[in-house]
Amino acid sequence: METPTALVIGQLTEYLRELTRRLDPGAGWYGEFLRRDPEGMRACLDGAALPPWDVMESLLLDLPGAPGATAREAAYAAGLRAAAVAAWDARPEGAGELRTLLAAAAEQRAAAEEALRTLTARLDATADPAQTQTLSRELAWTHDDAIRATSRQRDFQTRLSALPLPAVPRPRTPLPPVGGAGPAVLGTELRVGGAGPVALGTEPSAWGAGPAVLGTELSAWGAGPTPLGPEPPVRGAGPAVLGTEPSVLGAEPAPIGTESPALGAEPPAGAVPPGAARGAFVSELLTLRAQGRSGEAHALLCEAALWPAGELPGLAEELGHAGLAADWATLLWEAASLPPDRLAAAAGALGEGGREDDAARLLRQGVARPATEVAETALALGAAGRDRETRALLEAYVRLRTADETAALARHDPHWFTPRLLRAARALSAGRHRDLTHALRAAGLPVARA
Repeated sequence: METPTALVIGQLTEYLRELTRRLDPGAGWYGEFLRRDPEGMRACLDGAALPPWDVMESLLLDLPGAPGATAREAAYAAGLRAAAVAAWDARPEGAGELRTLLAAAAEQRAAAEEALRTLTARLDATADPAQTQTLSRELAWTHDDAIRATSRQRDFQTRLSALPLPAVPRPRTPLPPVGGAGPAVLGTELRVGGAGPVALGTEPSAWGAGPAVLGTELSAWGAGPTPLGPEPPVRGAGPAVLGTEPSVLGAEPAPIGTESPALGAEPPAGAVPPGAARGAFVSELLTLRAQGRSGEAHALLCEAALWPAGELPGLAEELGHAGLAADWATLLWEAASLPPDRLAAAAGALGEGGREDDAARLLRQGVARPATEVAETALALGAAGRDRETRALLEAYVRLRTADETAALARHDPHWFTPRLLRAARALSAGRHRDLTHALRAAGLPVARA
């Protein structure tokens, strides 16, 4: 007779099989998962591992049909997964497994952040078009790695907070610091700056090698020399999908810094710290770094990215004075995922605050977003009179995207975009200007004769 735990896990597995039967195995996220980690996908379909929520979310985005129907199905899928997760975590060893997994997720997230910084520096330093294109693709996939590690870390945190405290108090085993000698249970890999895989555990593995750790291992996205596609499939609204599943676990709020509001939402009234609180923020961040609590430190930076744009220049100063320049770079990465209007406001505030280089870096990081969002950001900057930032964004787009993609951007407002994009292309090289001119004409857009 099936146990309740096996029953709810079986229901989720059967749903996942039915879901993938409706998807094209050669396209979209499903195709990417099969190509990059076939064993991990097979483990989930066989019921040997619980799929991470970010994987299920991506598969749901592949579904054809109306957004409303997809949203209803996502809520249903989240409920199935929540029931399976709750049953699995309720085992006596559940809390210990989650703590181990949380430490590993924090380590992978830290590695992803370092990879992003390395790739950004290499991209800034190169003038070679071929290398620029290669690094841009690598940057997009590494950003996807970071987003997925973030999602799983928050999932583990939420699941831990939902578990009851033990009846008899006992000393809590602290999480091993990132880079420390924690349990080597998870064998995950991550690309770092295009230099090949960096082993974070004992050996490469998929989402779960067997029933002992269902749905707990981070998959080896881009593990090793697997050829990369042109860019990650679109996640929907853009790269700001950092959350886990909807609030169906019934958990209390996680500890401070573990959950942040949606990037598209305005901060709650009274929740935004005034300028005087920047020092307190930096002090808390220093404490978390000193204690090796990198997951909480990153979550704190995610929250700071949601502060009013005018706070950012001062916050950059505070972090620099405290020796936390690397954390400022991470915060900029998080801010690059803000909605277009808030991204434009952040870049404008940094420019006004004398941090033009930071504004330009923020906008360069934002050009991996869908063309519609880049167009909205550029138009918002233009409407605000931020000409320097507008030029920086469009120059980065022309530099990092193909001529055809740039022509597609111009379609959003041909009379506004076309002359500005052509000026940006001319500033880069005569060849880039020639290619863009040809692409614009092929797209049927008006191009003035030079």
